[in-house]
Amino acid sequence: MSSQPLSVFTVDSLAVEIYPDKAATSQAAADFVAGHIRAAIAERGSSRVIFATGASQYDFLASLCAAADIDWSLVTAFHLDEYVGVNADHPASFRRYLQERLFSRLPFAAVHLLTGDAPDPIAECRRYASLLAAAPIDVACVGIGENGHLAFNDPPADFYTTAAVHVVELDEACRQQQVGEGHFPDLAAVPPQALSMTIPAILDAKVISCVVPDARKAAAVHCTLQGPIDPACPASAMRTHPRCRLYLDSASAGQLSQ
Repeated sequence: MSSQPLSVFTVDSLAVEIYPDKAATSQAAADFVAGHIRAAIAERGSSRVIFATGASQYDFLASLCAAADIDWSLVTAFHLDEYVGVNADHPASFRRYLQERLFSRLPFAAVHLLTGDAPDPIAECRRYASLLAAAPIDVACVGIGENGHLAFNDPPADFYTTAAVHVVELDEACRQQQVGEGHFPDLAAVPPQALSMTIPAILDAKVISCVVPDARKAAAVHCTLQGPIDPACPASAMRTHPRCRLYLDSASAGQLSQ
């Protein structure tokens, strides 16, 4: 079980919990997500969950894999985004990331993946949107980028699109983060486009868990919680969701005013 938070508060509809370090933050989020997966299975015999990627999710996914009393054979998995033109074997592929850290470790009922190297990215968006629309999503597990993005919805994000999945242009700050996290050797190697779930599609999930550790995310956390709800800070949209919980560590909460 997770340790007690240092602080708990609410901003608009968004519940926030701050823990002393990344490990405690990740464990608390894993406990929260596991509880909602169990509840969905108990209610209707299955659960549908969206997973994020990135360095911020390593500890969270490891903790979730260790969660007890979940019948993963009743869970269908999705993910948030993938680079356009990148195949599943590429070292930076999010399909590969999740396969190595999650899908190969747990016996999911089904795993639905965005095909970044599909010959027609628009058609791939439609295909994936139809899978998402087949039934409600119980839990979306997300993070916040250094530029405040949710999934690959860089600022200014589209808060009102009717699409569930779209092709997006990646801004330089987002692409530089991918280099900084070691996914690509330099900026020129980072694809300029990605397939991404949209902000409205993410907010359609019944429950959202957002895990954001590390000091490099502190500015994005500040704009998420203490700036306006605005496309210039895409993650601020979570403040409109009635059942979203944001998990921070002391470092990522470092720029919040008391």
